[in-house]
Amino acid sequence: MQPPGLAPYACDPADTRGRRHPQSAAPTRSEYQRDRDRIVHSTAFRRLVYKTQVFLNHEGDLFRTRLTHSLEVAQLGRSIARSLRINEDLVEAISLAHDLGHTPFGHAGQDALHECMAAHGGFEHNLQSLRVVDELEECYPDYNGLNLTFETREGILKHCSRANAERMEALEPGGIGQRFLQRGQPSLEAQLCNLADEIAYNAHDIDDGVRSGLITLSQLSEVPLFERYRAEAERDHPHLAAPAGQRRLLNEAIRRMLSAQVYDVIDATNAAIAQSAPAQVDDVRRAPPLVAFSAEMRAQSQGLKRFLFQNLYRHPQVMETTGRAQQVVRDLFAAYTDSPEAMKPRFAARAAAGDEVQRMRTVADFIAGMTDRFAVREHERLTGQRLLS
Repeated sequence: MQPPGLAPYACDPADTRGRRHPQSAAPTRSEYQRDRDRIVHSTAFRRLVYKTQVFLNHEGDLFRTRLTHSLEVAQLGRSIARSLRINEDLVEAISLAHDLGHTPFGHAGQDALHECMAAHGGFEHNLQSLRVVDELEECYPDYNGLNLTFETREGILKHCSRANAERMEALEPGGIGQRFLQRGQPSLEAQLCNLADEIAYNAHDIDDGVRSGLITLSQLSEVPLFERYRAEAERDHPHLAAPAGQRRLLNEAIRRMLSAQVYDVIDATNAAIAQSAPAQVDDVRRAPPLVAFSAEMRAQSQGLKRFLFQNLYRHPQVMETTGRAQQVVRDLFAAYTDSPEAMKPRFAARAAAGDEVQRMRTVADFIAGMTDRFAVREHERLTGQRLLS
């Protein structure tokens, strides 16, 4: 029976496609609540507190990390899920797990590791997040990974190349790789997490960018999505126009912008659901994407993303740090491929037992699991250099 208040097209934990290793139900928790708890108690989740979002871990204590970002995505996702009458617990589980495979140093580290792995299948953080929960976590006596439900695993894997999907389908027929081959959609809960991720990082990158001094409120006046709500906030609270009120003005503008995006997603998604009229979860999978912004909000969100790319992510100060961070990852990869025994014992043993592809993948797994500060310490230990203070 569908839990009270949930729509018929929401994911029902009682009807989950199950876990790769069958387990009896928990007496006090649903299957998706159980997934969430396993994620929160995992080693990979704790490491997110020292993994970069945009600003490296040593650059300030108040900037977002992967952990705080994941919490913000979960909060936004649950708020929207409640209004859409889809499963909040599943949304929370996916949100908290979606970045578990991210490398140290954010996208800079991911790009460097992908370059290092180019001849061995590449590196993609969504797929790595799945590897973390399926293989790399060591919590249980009889199997690797967290043994999460199909629906949570499906939501974690937002993107997947056809080659990777084919490999996954060969290992797990009818599993989470299948939809990429059939060009189907995931659950509404998974679709929502993808959009909540975008909403969260756009908003907090504005906040962190202004806090860092790399972008200004004056520059942001050229971004219609932000400027509308900044002007509204200043109109309603004129005293915030003074220099002493700028911090509160920024917070109020971001809060209003977030609220507007949340309401827009709810309205646009409800309209899409009404038009598609799914009667069950499988109807969602066969439909076009249903969780979305309105066309106007999508255009405004894209404008904000372009601004952040040009003015924050490509800021000379950020790019300088990015270059050094990527060098750290490249140097670590070279050191461990030459001397696998320099890794922690379980990774060294796995590298020694496999072929070249397995050895390279093991090195990538080890580096991807590092926090920013551990990567810096390891790099200094192995090379005698300190590229990031």
